[in-house]
Amino acid sequence: MYDVIVVGTRVAGAPLAMLLARKGYRVLAVDRATFPSDTPSTHYLHQAGLGFLKSWGLLDRVVATGCPPVRHLNFSYTDIDIRGFADPSADGIDAVYCPRRTVLDEVLVDAAGEAGAEMIQGFTVTELVFDGDRVAGIRGSVAGGAEQEFRARLVVGADGANSVVAKAVGAQTYESSPGSCFIYYSYYEGVDWGMQHRTGFGEQQFAGWPTNDGLTLVAVMRKRDRFRAFRADPDAGVQEVVEQVDPELGTLLREKGTRVEPFRPMLYPDNYRRQSFGPGWALVGDAGYHKDPFTGWGITDAFKYGQLLADLADQGLSGDRPMEEALAEYQRERDAQSASTFELTLSISELTLTPYYDSVFRATSMDPDYIKKFFGLIAGIYPPDKYFGEQELAELYEKVNFPAEARHVSKDGVTA
Repeated sequence: MYDVIVVGTRVAGAPLAMLLARKGYRVLAVDRATFPSDTPSTHYLHQAGLGFLKSWGLLDRVVATGCPPVRHLNFSYTDIDIRGFADPSADGIDAVYCPRRTVLDEVLVDAAGEAGAEMIQGFTVTELVFDGDRVAGIRGSVAGGAEQEFRARLVVGADGANSVVAKAVGAQTYESSPGSCFIYYSYYEGVDWGMQHRTGFGEQQFAGWPTNDGLTLVAVMRKRDRFRAFRADPDAGVQEVVEQVDPELGTLLREKGTRVEPFRPMLYPDNYRRQSFGPGWALVGDAGYHKDPFTGWGITDAFKYGQLLADLADQGLSGDRPMEEALAEYQRERDAQSASTFELTLSISELTLTPYYDSVFRATSMDPDYIKKFFGLIAGIYPPDKYFGEQELAELYEKVNFPAEARHVSKDGVTA
């Protein structure tokens, strides 16, 4: 009998298993994958996400894999250009990293095992075990092996958007919006352009960032209705998007870039929040909450809310408070803490800006101090209520002499 079973051991499940094992609980963590293995991902780790790795004693391991630090960021939205970087975080982190998931996930899985969690790789969960209406365990098998059953006081689904756990418990979606785009990405040699995140006219975007093994990840994004035409010749499609958004970088890609791995295409799943707790179960990571990858917050949020769930599940497991009460707080806090990021992501992931965001970002690009705040917002270390504060925006517009008719200090269109 385990205290906790975690289904899925990537960026949400492995830290959760590690943290609970470090607290002394008997933890079983299973995954149908074997590690190292890849999974579609933005790779991007914000300063806030790196702060969790540092607090867990794992940041040095990730850095030691040879993933290069990034200390200058380029963001553009059509003709708005914002370049710079956030101030160091409170724990001294002055860079971001974009490790390959083959590297990052293995670090996390190894750390969970070292903490004392029992890890079973290549294990497919076929069904949950119920005791009345309460989840009491899992059934499944390693490929080719006999079915096994394991029981626990709490079963956590950390198994992604198509979560087996979420489906088995009938977890309902209570906030959602359709995914709007598709992405193609791969890895290139010869493209040394630092970190780029460029959204151009015509609802298209490309991004590029350095990762392990001296490679650069190059990704392009377009609206879903252009997916069929794009996949007919993705090499030409990538080149076309980069050249249209930034001709200089397009020339660099064409003349010096060599794609060294197959493309990873993906139609973006819907954005959603699911009911993420019930009798004997909980959901974490994309299993319970997912948003468009545009802002690169998936891994950082997986860390953040994995830590939150570990802390609150501990209160229930230890008997300090009823488990269902602790898990209810987990969902409330997750939703409250992620609300601003969720809203911002949905607003800008359509590859067009509302007049409000156009006004705010355009004014931001005109002031070095507010550029620092912008990158602090993106990094998760500057509060959204300050960056988007009505008084702060009014002062920014005055400082940069922004056209009065284009000023927006609130989302309902009120001008300064």
